[in-house]
Amino acid sequence: MALRTSTSSGSGSDLRWNAWNLLLLIPLLWLITPLYNKADPTLFGMPFFYWFLLAGIPVAAICTTIVFLKTKDEPVVSGKPDLLGVDDLDEGGQR
Repeated sequence: MALRTSTSSGSGSDLRWNAWNLLLLIPLLWLITPLYNKADPTLFGMPFFYWFLLAGIPVAAICTTIVFLKTKDEPVVSGKPDLLGVDDLDEGGQR
């Protein structure tokens, strides 16, 4: 299935914008090293570095799930017909 969309800026990009996508920044910001580059406080004898990163796994899963559920019913194409034909989709590596 080809996902062909247009953006409001008319730049020709195939990306679509939604405010829910900003929620996906949380898992990325979670990985900023100075936030967790320390040993204290420990949790069950595990340094902060390890348990903070392990806690990020369910946070990332929850954020991704929320964004998916909130954006899955949006139309992929907004007001424009799909301009791909059967021949465009069938070319494969012949371009």
